[in-house]
Amino acid sequence: MPWAGHVEQLGAVTGSRLILAEPKRDRDLRVKFRNSGCHTVWRDKPRFNIPGSIWLPDTGYGRLAQSTEDYLRQGLARVTKGNKNVLLVIYCQADCWMSWNAAKRAISFGYSNVAWYPEGTDGWTFYDLPTQESQPEPRPDEEMPPSR
Repeated sequence: MPWAGHVEQLGAVTGSRLILAEPKRDRDLRVKFRNSGCHTVWRDKPRFNIPGSIWLPDTGYGRLAQSTEDYLRQGLARVTKGNKNVLLVIYCQADCWMSWNAAKRAISFGYSNVAWYPEGTDGWTFYDLPTQESQPEPRPDEEMPPSR
């Protein structure tokens, strides 16, 4: 795949294992990080991500509030079922360093198989790869957003 070589290695990921061609395999989990900004007004607009991804907003800031760090830890633990060796490919959009921060944070939490996909959804769609509409994962104090 043309995009496979554009994934930056952060943990114990080898280039040969980091091929996202099989998104249905349990070990190939992808996590989507998005920063909504502290003064941003949320507009409910469709968001398209890599199929199988989860979206954990606001977890890529340089410094996190404890509640946001807990949200990230819990989201990663849930999606990996507690397996810190599962492959995590963390992305956002092209030139978004929030996903880099989130990937480094996942490593600091003890995840050993973490990769950063710097082209994110922009690179993914450039190669006409499929996307799907997604909603952010609810925080513990939020209800699940309604389905479209």
